[in-house]
Amino acid sequence: MDIKTNLLTLADGQKMPQEGFGLYKVSGQSTISSAINSAYDAGYRLFDTAQLYKNEAEVGQALTDLNVSREELFVTTKVAEENQGYQKTIAAVKDSLHKLQLDYVNLLMIHWPIKRAFFDSWTALEELKKAGLTKSIGVSNYQVIHLQYLATQAHEMPVVNQVERHPRLNQAPLVKFDTDHQIITQAWSPLGRGTILNDPVLMAIGAHHHKSAAQVILRWQLQSGVAFIPKSVHKSRIRQNTDIYGFSLSDHEMAQINQLNDFHRTGKEPALVYEYNKKW
Repeated sequence: MDIKTNLLTLADGQKMPQEGFGLYKVSGQSTISSAINSAYDAGYRLFDTAQLYKNEAEVGQALTDLNVSREELFVTTKVAEENQGYQKTIAAVKDSLHKLQLDYVNLLMIHWPIKRAFFDSWTALEELKKAGLTKSIGVSNYQVIHLQYLATQAHEMPVVNQVERHPRLNQAPLVKFDTDHQIITQAWSPLGRGTILNDPVLMAIGAHHHKSAAQVILRWQLQSGVAFIPKSVHKSRIRQNTDIYGFSLSDHEMAQINQLNDFHRTGKEPALVYEYNKKW
């Protein structure tokens, strides 16, 4: 198994790479093109962007310049809070596709749950899927309560839930809920934005396997059954993040990492984003 052959089957049947390439806070055409070229060469096929990142056009150009078959790529984008609502979501997604130079994305997500347009935005995603503008639909930053509420009116449920997840915020109850309901959990900020890379537990496990703490964390994500989207603009780091398939963590090591959870968020609290209708 390697990054290219390691695929998860979504509830709707589409196959998604378990490890993808995140593009949050990556800007500038030359930087984005270089990062995407390095990622593709390292084996990445899933590329994750969002309207909020304001880099869809640059990502689209970089993917076009790869000059590879569309079927090789798994492209994800997300609807920003300001673009939510039935008609606004549909218009915004069409604009995203124009910027990405694509006829469809593989996965379209609501970026954050907001009270103002909670059901209308999801209905728009269902319609966009019917129209063939996305193959799969999902959500990002939804907690259990948001998924339960969505289920009261949704005609189909998300196949992916992208949330902050790393050893300091392992989201164990949410991951279990997602698994029980055929939803793949996908980790953004899978390395905790560097806040845990010097942890002695991770460093000791890494030393035992001759791997870095970051590689240990990504292997923990892999063995937890979640998808994950590390990001980097450095060619060596991009390649290192894919070098996690030649070793495995023991049950004891997995338990040690799970015990590092201290509920530390590097991003916003989803419940408050929902209430304020934006990231306050």
